[in-house]
Amino acid sequence: MNQQPPPADAKNEEVTARTLREQYESGATVAELVATSGLSYGTVLNRLREAGTVMRTSWQTRRMRDGQARRKLAAHLRRLYEQHGATLTELAAAGSVSRRAARRLLIEAGGTPRTTQQTLRIRSATDAIARKKLAVSLRARYEAGASVPKLATECSYSVATVYRLLHEANTHMRPRHHHGPARTRGKRS
Repeated sequence: MNQQPPPADAKNEEVTARTLREQYESGATVAELVATSGLSYGTVLNRLREAGTVMRTSWQTRRMRDGQARRKLAAHLRRLYEQHGATLTELAAAGSVSRRAARRLLIEAGGTPRTTQQTLRIRSATDAIARKKLAVSLRARYEAGASVPKLATECSYSVATVYRLLHEANTHMRPRHHHGPARTRGKRS
């Protein structure tokens, strides 16, 4: 009688899936993984998917393997990371690679990965500069005669946000006007 093979250990499958993912993200093709692992093509694909691997197209693999193109991509990602404060997720999207591959390329280009807190500080500093520029721009337009509701509509912000930005820019505010029909004084009967 034919005996069934023992059920595969789930932990062993997880390690295999993780190992396959690491090799794939390092630039190996699915066909190469099939040859080195002895698994079928479908099994390799299933294990890569189990591990959450972002699959590449053939042209992405060729680009990744080409030394000069890889160095150029790595340098581009480092520039984005260091000069523009991009995150690893944004680098992965820009390079059409996984986060792990983007991190590896960054390190290859001589970059040093930041902590989450460092990235947040860079982002908040950039946001503060942009907010200050917007506040100064709104102040100039307000002092030239534009109304707060008009500024809010043009900038797609709420009226309250425009007021807050104007106050941050130390804008001298005009007196508020009463909208609606004018009140008349008359005798009471």
